[in-house]
Amino acid sequence: MSFRIGSTHALEILDSRSRPTLDVTVTFADGTTAAAGVPSGASTGSGEAVERRDGDNARFGGAGVLGAVGSVNDEINNALAGREFGSLAALDAVLIELDGTANKGRLGANAIVGVSMAAARAIAASTGTELYQSLAPVGVEPRLPVPHFNVLNGGAHAQNPLEFQEFMIAPIGAASFADAYRAGSEIYSALRARLHDLGHTTGLGDEGGFAPNIATPEEALDLLVTAITTAGYDTGRSGVAIALDPAASGFRNSDGTYTIAGTSLTTDQLIDRYEALVDRYPIWSIEDGLGEDDWDGWQRMTARLASKLQIVGDDIFVTNPAIITKAIADGVGNASLIKLNQIGTVTETLEAIRLSHDHGYATMISHRSGETPDAFIADLAVAAATGQIKTGAPARGERTAKYNRLTTIAAQSNAPYGLVPRG
Repeated sequence: MSFRIGSTHALEILDSRSRPTLDVTVTFADGTTAAAGVPSGASTGSGEAVERRDGDNARFGGAGVLGAVGSVNDEINNALAGREFGSLAALDAVLIELDGTANKGRLGANAIVGVSMAAARAIAASTGTELYQSLAPVGVEPRLPVPHFNVLNGGAHAQNPLEFQEFMIAPIGAASFADAYRAGSEIYSALRARLHDLGHTTGLGDEGGFAPNIATPEEALDLLVTAITTAGYDTGRSGVAIALDPAASGFRNSDGTYTIAGTSLTTDQLIDRYEALVDRYPIWSIEDGLGEDDWDGWQRMTARLASKLQIVGDDIFVTNPAIITKAIADGVGNASLIKLNQIGTVTETLEAIRLSHDHGYATMISHRSGETPDAFIADLAVAAATGQIKTGAPARGERTAKYNRLTTIAAQSNAPYGLVPRG
């Protein structure tokens, strides 16, 4: 469908970490209006599209986004107002050209992605369709994803000694999304009770998971297995499996080694550690198991472990189709993490998903540690049939907003639930 832009407008709001971000509204000439909240990450890859931050230490410690707000209200609005577009892809192409940089840093990726998301939502509204229906690529059957609940936080997301950043539970064996959501909540409650009984804090990290004072991944994994079984579920892919996001760039040293709980490991020793964990625990997925600059190590890790589990690239891929193309050619990973604001437009995000799927790579849609109540990624996961999503714990409003949106989609559609088999 074609649409004509009436205006674009942004406001500076706060995200879930009390840091500034944008709320962007796009209005079509016919009066259709839609808005989008822009997420922001704490653990970021060096190749990500660049947010525009003010750098004025007198406001929000330099993290203000008035410059990005100005990009939307002035330059982007002036360039788009009154123009007709035949598709979201055409609009996104103009935004990319208008910015003119390789990393979207001039206007700000936070400004550009907000306009792209709001425009996508306005297109759906103007045609009277749900966002997941409007976003679905031709020939793709929408699918409800397996939620990956981040129930234990460490790394950059928590103030504890645990280097690994995320410990997730994935109800792969659930019969429906509703059953999976219930499992996540029940296991989360069982984990809280277990932590309390052991005298640990039940305070939360950035993404709603608990952040106890533990130091080793084995301690965390033992807690998860106990919580899963205490809640009455089987462990493993026929029940509830475990997914890890070590975010290894965060504990990679300048000499190329990695430090876990005070122990220094070479790349190959860390791969050995992962293999031992996979053999001992019901782990089905590891994301960013090595640093983003350890490309050769990623090849070795993939060769050794890809037959056993999913090897997901986040900081190393940054949702960038060009990097994913190189990874496919070099045998790096077998799955891509997908984050809208890493690449900066909805169109490029969908291209990263398509490219991954076409080459047998799985995909997992992801939130960021700094979130708003915007549930765009829930619709995106269903539309692109990724079969997987992670958006934090089954707690805190900005996290449950996404899971609750998936519950609504499940109730109003016949979309199947579960992982998508990949080649």
